[in-house]
Amino acid sequence: YEQREDFAVVIQPFFRNTLVPLDSTGKPDMSFFAADCFHFSVRGYAEMAMALWNNMLEPVGEKQSYNNFTQDRSKLKCPNPEKPFLSTRRNSGFGNSDLNLEKTESSVPYWAAIVTAVAGVLVGSL
Repeated sequence: YEQREDFAVVIQPFFRNTLVPLDSTGKPDMSFFAADCFHFSVRGYAEMAMALWNNMLEPVGEKQSYNNFTQDRSKLKCPNPEKPFLSTRRNSGFGNSDLNLEKTESSVPYWAAIVTAVAGVLVGSL
């Protein structure tokens, strides 16, 4: 897809370094979570949606990798008049790199997958 002008895949790292939000007593703020304590509540999804939107507007290489759960609507970014589009590698200045996907070699030799599969079958049969 690196060579295409009509399609892009971009990692949005807004959740990579996020910590559980705390309340005023220093305990996890459960208002961000649903009753099962695993999924987000409406409030939590709103925070994640704002962080994702902001990440999509930030250039590749400058994306925020955390969410601070401030509930501040003013942190929501708007498209820049000079760049009124979602940021991709190409329009962030990485599109003309010397990356040639056809000539890159795998860092794992092909036989490693075969050895791992055989070992897995042997261990599973024991």
